[in-house]
Amino acid sequence: GSVVASYPYDDSATHKPTGVYSKSADDEVFKYLAKAYASHHPIMRTGKPNCPGEEGETFQDGITNGAQWYDVEGGMQDYNYVWANCFEITLELSCCKYPPTSELQQEWENNRDSLLAFIEKV
Repeated sequence: GSVVASYPYDDSATHKPTGVYSKSADDEVFKYLAKAYASHHPIMRTGKPNCPGEEGETFQDGITNGAQWYDVEGGMQDYNYVWANCFEITLELSCCKYPPTSELQQEWENNRDSLLAFIEKV
């Protein structure tokens, strides 16, 4: 896991594992929506999730183009955009896939304002 807002495309024409910016026709809209979420999240907005084993990983403004981060062929985010005209971003909300119950209240507090800002944009 990580703490970042990822936007299409997750797949690239070259299928290189990482580092290829795969721009969609609606790239600016996706960046706008991703920033709307990330800018209200206390960790995400720093662009430095500081996840164990990935301490050096950074994301400008707390967002990333999916394929630039890592290429995912056949992902749901891209499928829904291409075939159903759904505008989706993927939110990585924690370094831990299954945070302990004791951390859930803090996770809610970290994400509440982001969720409201995102809903307002949608």
